[in-house]
Amino acid sequence: MIEIHSVSEAIRDAVAPVFLLTGIGSILGVLIGRLGRSIDRARFLTDTPEEKRERFKDELKIIVRRTKWLRRAIGLATFAALCICVSIASMFISVETGLRLPHLVMVSFIISMASLILGLLCFLREIVLASREVIVPYQQLEKPARKP
Repeated sequence: MIEIHSVSEAIRDAVAPVFLLTGIGSILGVLIGRLGRSIDRARFLTDTPEEKRERFKDELKIIVRRTKWLRRAIGLATFAALCICVSIASMFISVETGLRLPHLVMVSFIISMASLILGLLCFLREIVLASREVIVPYQQLEKPARKP
């Protein structure tokens, strides 16, 4: 009876991290979608005829920078998910083997949160770059013409 109680406690304790995994999965979906659109746009720009390509050079530079930030964000979010998985697995290993692994659970969870925070900051940087891609040209259009 004690074993069943221990397993049910581990399951109860694992529920919150599993919901966190679901959230990270959703974030990864958004990041991968944005990365896909950036790559598609970059391919379109590089496939344009040479005479028109010069016009898109600045946009392509921004897309390359955005892609780098998205790759970082995806890597960090994936690492966060892996650390959560280690945390959950350690709980069940602890129940099964009788080993006390609270430090492993705690450290893997803290590392996961730090990685997720850094990943979200990378995502925020990518958003700033994407916004600048639209805002700067718009602001240039809005500038009043100088009088001679």
